[in-house]
Amino acid sequence: MAANPKLKVLIVDDHDIVRRGLAMLISRQEDLSVVAEAGTVAEAVEKARESVPDVVVMDIRLPDGTGIEACRDIRDENPDVKVLMLTSYSDEEAVMGSIMAGASGYLLKEIRSQEIVDAIRRVGAGQSLLDPAVTAGVLERVRRGKEEDVLAQLTDQEQKILELIAEGQTNREIAGQINLSDKTVKNYVSNILGKLEVSRRSQAAAFLAERRGRREYNS
Repeated sequence: MAANPKLKVLIVDDHDIVRRGLAMLISRQEDLSVVAEAGTVAEAVEKARESVPDVVVMDIRLPDGTGIEACRDIRDENPDVKVLMLTSYSDEEAVMGSIMAGASGYLLKEIRSQEIVDAIRRVGAGQSLLDPAVTAGVLERVRRGKEEDVLAQLTDQEQKILELIAEGQTNREIAGQINLSDKTVKNYVSNILGKLEVSRRSQAAAFLAERRGRREYNS
């Protein structure tokens, strides 16, 4: 039976010592192979094009740009390439940017060597991962962003009706206030519930109330 092919790894970091250390660590693994190294965004894109790696271990800060830019460019050319961000900074903006650029993982450099190796294998196998030190804040921002996007889907009229629903008004009361028929208001309410992905008026009202409360808390 033929052995499974090794995962091909491209290392991108502007510090030669870091690249050498990662290369030595990865090369010692029977199932991993370092196919190229790079120290800039331009080199990373070129080496990825030439070596066609399975996984790119990418630093965030590079002399001619960011690893986020390199990740985006590399995956634009070859979406099958997995990118694992490895950095010294638990920067939520960088994490969000990395995710949007298509990175499969984001780890801090202070993790143990074996964890880096395991992360490369997991990313190469198609899994996604984030360092626990940065996960909580990012997921909260993603959740908030999703809620903002959902509310942004509502038309001005739907937002006005949602406000009235939250005040406890019935369809008939809403119809009288904004000069629409009961049937038209009922249709609006159905659309609002569908967009918010809830089934009852009370849930829509609770959604808006919770969002208002969080805004007041953060202000």
